[in-house]
Amino acid sequence: MKTTKKQAAAAATSLAAQHWPHLLNELTASVIDPHLARPETRSTAHDLIAALLTPLTRKNCWTLAEHAGHPAPHRMQHLLLRARLDERALATALRSYIVRHLGTNDVVLVVDETGDVKKGTSTVGVARQYPGTAGRIENCQVAVYLAYTTPTGHALIDHRLYLARAWTQDPARLAAAGVPDQRKFATKTELAQQMIHTALEHARSAWVAGDEAYGRNPHLRAYLEEHRTGYVMAIAATDRLPTPRGPVAMKELAVLLPDEAWHKLSAGPGAKGERYYDWALIDDRADEAGVWWVLMRCGRSTGELAFYRCYAPAPVPLARLVAVAGRRWRVEESFAQGKGLAGLDEHQVRTWTSWHRWSLLAMVAYAFLVAVRVREARHHRGRDGLVALACNEIARLLNALLASGSGSEHVLAWSVFRRAHQEQARMCHYRRQAAQES
Repeated sequence: MKTTKKQAAAAATSLAAQHWPHLLNELTASVIDPHLARPETRSTAHDLIAALLTPLTRKNCWTLAEHAGHPAPHRMQHLLLRARLDERALATALRSYIVRHLGTNDVVLVVDETGDVKKGTSTVGVARQYPGTAGRIENCQVAVYLAYTTPTGHALIDHRLYLARAWTQDPARLAAAGVPDQRKFATKTELAQQMIHTALEHARSAWVAGDEAYGRNPHLRAYLEEHRTGYVMAIAATDRLPTPRGPVAMKELAVLLPDEAWHKLSAGPGAKGERYYDWALIDDRADEAGVWWVLMRCGRSTGELAFYRCYAPAPVPLARLVAVAGRRWRVEESFAQGKGLAGLDEHQVRTWTSWHRWSLLAMVAYAFLVAVRVREARHHRGRDGLVALACNEIARLLNALLASGSGSEHVLAWSVFRRAHQEQARMCHYRRQAAQES
């Protein structure tokens, strides 16, 4: 890439980045400020959001307060535990902010859970359970999240902390952790249903996707069908489908399908090109309430199989179901970015209120990065030889340009170099994939 192109790209990025602090102020003013009663706590919330977006090695009340210039962590701790904050209204404002920036076209809501390994037993929700991220039973917290995804981007739109029966059957433990009196035991699927119900008020035509933990639950599927909400939910290879010859396991049914039943389709672009698989669709049933299918996916190089139960209130083509299935992995990316860039998993708090406030504010900080990425992508045409700005690059630039000891030119030059290299690697991957597929 010529020097003039690099200089032009750096100048364009610099001009855009200068507006980002203003956008951050707009976020805090519109999403956070209306739901905090006092100006002091509003100021603390601004400091906390800004500090969450910094590349601190650890993010907790102490490190965030130190970065913000506070003499002690007490203001941060007060915000998370005792300040008058309308959390429900803040969550609604966050959803509206995300919907406004990501739009309502082609929405897929993706439900999933994530866990944080913890020591001790006093922290709210901590129990011996399976967190998913560790791959084995651990002493941990588990929370269920809902991601809002469109073709332009994705962000975490809602969350629920899971309380195992060991908690809900122990009133003294609940009281010590500040859990509301009315809180009863709810399965992860029931928590997911609560969030989906709320999200559908913002996007009535949305689809829903989820992994086996949610796809195998008949009550969640029945709820979605009752509300005429399309879904593509993963199920197990051992699940059975009724046939004229009796129930047949999915993995056995896949072997019986003829070669012409499989179709090569992309589940969407990935880091190294389009994610091509072979897909097969089996009609289950159809009536006035909708259409049901079983969707099968086969890895083209590995032969690995995956299975999905699908529903739509009206017939849709195979490509539409494949697109929804391919969107499920976006929640994993949202977890990685929310944790890596906004400290979603770094809360060192023990009570119900402080956990929810930390998680909610971290989701707000991450939503800001997503909104900026979408905004900049609208102006990016790919003609400058640079990959579009990603959330991690926006966070890096935002912090470096605000507090750079080596000058903005140096910071921008490195950003342009990274993005040019990433674009070259991306194009190389796509060309190699095209050659292999031809």
